[in-house]
Amino acid sequence: MTVQPFSQSLMVLAAVMGLGGAIALPVQAEPQPQAPIQVAQAETPGTIVDVASGNEAFETLVAAVQAAGLVETLSGEGPFTVFAPTDEAFAELPDGVVDALLKPENRDLLTEILTYHVVPGEVMSSDLETGPVETLNGGLAVRVDPDKVVVNNGSVIMPDVPASNGVIHAINRVLIPAGVADELASRMQPEPIRGLW
Repeated sequence: MTVQPFSQSLMVLAAVMGLGGAIALPVQAEPQPQAPIQVAQAETPGTIVDVASGNEAFETLVAAVQAAGLVETLSGEGPFTVFAPTDEAFAELPDGVVDALLKPENRDLLTEILTYHVVPGEVMSSDLETGPVETLNGGLAVRVDPDKVVVNNGSVIMPDVPASNGVIHAINRVLIPAGVADELASRMQPEPIRGLW
């Protein structure tokens, strides 16, 4: 399956990601260190939402999935592949952005962002190829290097976390589809969010 370059990241995620037993994928060292993600061991993994909910690294993502009303969808049969932003990824967003996205009046934008992190079907890291990949809300750009996988401007920091209805790849950035950042900025006036994207 071919993967496409991710648009620039913004925030909240793409519903989903917790961790079960994952295969460590070599990742090139980043400028800022990332706290290790704790992986809960389970014989039979739950759904993508269950796995994400069971891991402290995805608390913001889970809150976003709930606010967007996507719990039922991401708990469905699938299968889905979710590039899941960690809490640290959300923390990289400008002040006020996450709070704004979680407001009921911005549910449409939150949904666009989250579905931008979800690919139909189960795509393991070994199946990823450099190129475009279609999500539920547009295309991402994927680059596969010998030592890492980059999606748009985010890196996969833990691949192949199993779920009963798909797989989760934890990433260190929130991916934002084209146009969403500008629309959110206009809604946040008169408090501009400069340097966001």
